[in-house]
Amino acid sequence: MIFLSRHWRCISHDELLWKDLFYCKWKVSTTVAMAPGKSSWLSEYKRLYHHSPYVQSEVLRAHTDQVLHVAFSHSGEYFATCSKDGFIKVWNSGYPATVRYSEDMKSFCWKYTQFSQFNESDTKLLVSGVHFGSHSTSGEIAVFSVDEDEFIIQCRVINRPYDIFGTWYNDEYLFSGNLHWMGHLASCSALWLNRASQVPESEWECVVKRIYKFFNVNASSIRTILVATPPNVTTPSDAGLDVEKLEREIKEEESKSLVALMNPVQLKETRVFCEGSYRVRLVTDAANDKTAMNSSDIVYDSNYRMAEGASMFPVCPEPSEVSSCMHPNETELEESSLDDTDVESESEFSAEDDSAARRVELELEEAPVLDSREKLLIFTTGFKTYTPHQVGVKLVKNVRMEKTHACSISEVGVRLLPNDGEEHGGHSVGVNADDPTNFDNIDHLIDLHGHIIGMALSPDHRFLYVNIRKWPDGCVIENPLDPPPIAQEIDICVIDLFTMRQVGTMHRSHKAFTPNNECFFIFLDVCDEYVASGAENKFGYMWDRHYGICVAKFAHADVVNCVAFHTANREVLLTVSDDCTIKVWRSRHLHKKIQEGHHLTQKPKRKRSSAES
Repeated sequence: MIFLSRHWRCISHDELLWKDLFYCKWKVSTTVAMAPGKSSWLSEYKRLYHHSPYVQSEVLRAHTDQVLHVAFSHSGEYFATCSKDGFIKVWNSGYPATVRYSEDMKSFCWKYTQFSQFNESDTKLLVSGVHFGSHSTSGEIAVFSVDEDEFIIQCRVINRPYDIFGTWYNDEYLFSGNLHWMGHLASCSALWLNRASQVPESEWECVVKRIYKFFNVNASSIRTILVATPPNVTTPSDAGLDVEKLEREIKEEESKSLVALMNPVQLKETRVFCEGSYRVRLVTDAANDKTAMNSSDIVYDSNYRMAEGASMFPVCPEPSEVSSCMHPNETELEESSLDDTDVESESEFSAEDDSAARRVELELEEAPVLDSREKLLIFTTGFKTYTPHQVGVKLVKNVRMEKTHACSISEVGVRLLPNDGEEHGGHSVGVNADDPTNFDNIDHLIDLHGHIIGMALSPDHRFLYVNIRKWPDGCVIENPLDPPPIAQEIDICVIDLFTMRQVGTMHRSHKAFTPNNECFFIFLDVCDEYVASGAENKFGYMWDRHYGICVAKFAHADVVNCVAFHTANREVLLTVSDDCTIKVWRSRHLHKKIQEGHHLTQKPKRKRSSAES
């Protein structure tokens, strides 16, 4: 009997059996190998089944109107929610979740709150909202200090249009935006750097500075800004990987599966950055392989698989090497190339013509650099129409906040903050639209040919995940004020910020029904192993990042606007909805532990004695 028990125990841990069960249960394509860094199919099965968010653990009803956004602090101790009831609420994230702070922003003439973000140290909270007005495009950003005992507003900053949202540059400074109309369908988007605590230590200290100004055409504008701090990784070949061998193994795996299925193989040309240059490779077009993936799976090309493998062997090159390998210089941007999927600007990343690095001539002493790390400013924009259909990227480095004594003096002798004279001089912000040197160049433009409704960075800031509702194939835009119809299905596009290339697409999974002229944001979130998104079909969705499969669906009674992973525990996920609720989803494993602990902490009811009766 003991021998038989040992035998069955060995069989229950057989990796080949668990591998087959894993592929069968989760319907994973056999072309996809085990995730990098993993060593057991049994452990992978347990991770997806027992240790991924799945069980509805709590339903929170503190808001009285649609809940639009949720965000965790970096420590995972708090999370913040925004709602159309005008409140910003900060919650303790333990079990059960409780409201720690609550502020009614309608007292500041806000219509509602729409976005929030904690700074790196979790000591401040950026809150973005919309001003009152039936057709208002104006918004405002407020910064609150998050303290043990108090929740105090530190500053308020104008933000226009409101769907720029705003974002942290570092722990003490944040980005906001302003829009200036310059003529028929032409405008200038100015991005401003603001100090979170606008109580200067001296009268010479500057608390606000314009960093960039971008020229917009066809009624488009800069929207939805993010800041990424790229990881110190280099090319797969420099990371010690045999690129040719890795490509060969990927092709062999794909070929074996496709031959076994006896289906015709469609190949496409894909550019791979290796050995200091781009090479063209023929890889299987997984998007056209109907048997390899479900329609709701994320389909990656070989670029992503190599990047995923290279990320397991991080290298810390010299700063000059990082800059050169992260942004390889390629073909210059021409006006006719704006219809291509990937577009790059004429200029390289250079501090010489970067307005963020311009010095004031009268500056008496050089101000310190606010952040020594090179960062990427990421935003949505457009060219063909006013709806956002392009992802723009601009390198940010060597940003300094000059002293105000170096600034201009007005005609009446009043000292002005940097750029204030241009800002208040008129709607044209003091520039000639016919002179392109008056505006900053966008370093990279990636056209996704559809309406972008959400963006999120991976935790290492290597990949950008984008929610997009596609335009019809081959559509021609004749009137920029009349954009094409958009699909009801939401695609997720994956962009590698290392090569500035789209490396993955998930086709027709979650739904959205709002028409183009009323389209709003569906926020998504990414953790180390999963990506999740809301949808308008009353469900939230979660996929495994490596295998590309849909792992779970999260039901609500109305549109799911936003999702957020617990930053310290991937087994917890939050979803918020138009049904005015916040739902907490935990893994089967974690939910069981909580329930067991809850039962243990409950005091048993004392039985009444016969005398008490």
